[in-house]
Amino acid sequence: MTISASQESTADQASEVQRKFGISVEDYMLPARRQIQMVAPDGALKPDAEQGTEPGHEYPIPGDAELIAAYERLVVGRRVNDQNSALVRQGRMAVYPSSHGQEACQVAAAMCLSEGDWLFPTYRDAVAVMAKGVDPVQAMTIFRGDWHGGYDPQEHKVGIQCTPLTTQLLHAVGVAHAAKLRGEDTVVMAMCGDGATSEGDFHEALNFAAVFHLPVIFFVQNNKYAISVPLSHQSVAPSLAHKAVGYGMAGERVDGNDLVALLAVLDRAVKLAREGSGPLLVEANTYRMQAHTNADDDTRYRDNAEVSEWKAKDPLSRMDTYLRSRGLLDDDGAARIADHAEAVATQLREGLGEDVPVEPQNLFRYVFSSPTPQLQEQSALLADELAREEAGKAAQKEAGK
Repeated sequence: MTISASQESTADQASEVQRKFGISVEDYMLPARRQIQMVAPDGALKPDAEQGTEPGHEYPIPGDAELIAAYERLVVGRRVNDQNSALVRQGRMAVYPSSHGQEACQVAAAMCLSEGDWLFPTYRDAVAVMAKGVDPVQAMTIFRGDWHGGYDPQEHKVGIQCTPLTTQLLHAVGVAHAAKLRGEDTVVMAMCGDGATSEGDFHEALNFAAVFHLPVIFFVQNNKYAISVPLSHQSVAPSLAHKAVGYGMAGERVDGNDLVALLAVLDRAVKLAREGSGPLLVEANTYRMQAHTNADDDTRYRDNAEVSEWKAKDPLSRMDTYLRSRGLLDDDGAARIADHAEAVATQLREGLGEDVPVEPQNLFRYVFSSPTPQLQEQSALLADELAREEAGKAAQKEAGK
């Protein structure tokens, strides 16, 4: 009997999984029977037997230095979310999709990557963009309605925040494929929400990544709503992480408000991808505490009782309690971190409050690397109109003397 290349690949994968984890390839691909949760909503470390781990799905507690650094980014992220919501009300930002309540997911996604790894965020992942090292004002420029994305993707290895749903996953897979062809040591973190899993681009990205065995982590922040559509109207799968097995990759689900568990799960996922295990799908169960954007009325599709239930699971208070119980955080440390967060908020207020010089020719300058004849014609028409307008102003000024 002839064995196909795909059968050989599956056999090799099964052999490797059994050697590394001592479990079947099916048990490796399927998520653990319970979501991974290390710190309970009250901030207490859960006993090992209650963390959801099982053979092949074990996760050590991250180191103290990593936990403190992550907590600081978490505090900054919450302050940024609140500050940006205020800036929208003041008219300094056109729109802002708050990630209040989801900051733990974003911090962990950025922190688990190495300097040369790529991050592809959604429009709601500004906190992740900042955690990857992008200047806060540059990270928020896109929401001011400027003509550009605010930062250089190549410099920071961060894709521009995508407003079109799910297109960033295809970009992420393309970068991972290119890196593999070049022999580069690159892992790509591709972020999306639960709504994105209903898109065709989601299927295409996961299938391509699996077939070509690419080092991509597909990180789904399941915040329970695709704008106003609840998850129950999007999918009846046992979990979104279960979708992984259909593509031949491993899936895992984690408490998206437990920063400790998120760091553990994503650190391991990146390590596996870097070692050549192929793509992985991680689903984080979290909740969008505020409206989809400032233009959304979330009271039309969810009630206050549901929101209140999730307030008790807040990632910030949970992490604060856990670190204090470990003796890793005291009042002085918390005050220092709060001061840093306030400094970032001040930077945003000042930076986004500045008037941006308008250059009309930028309408045509950056559309194509080589302008088309039509763009050149339009540019010339605008230049002539602006020149005549300036001449008219000068003539009026002269006549008024």
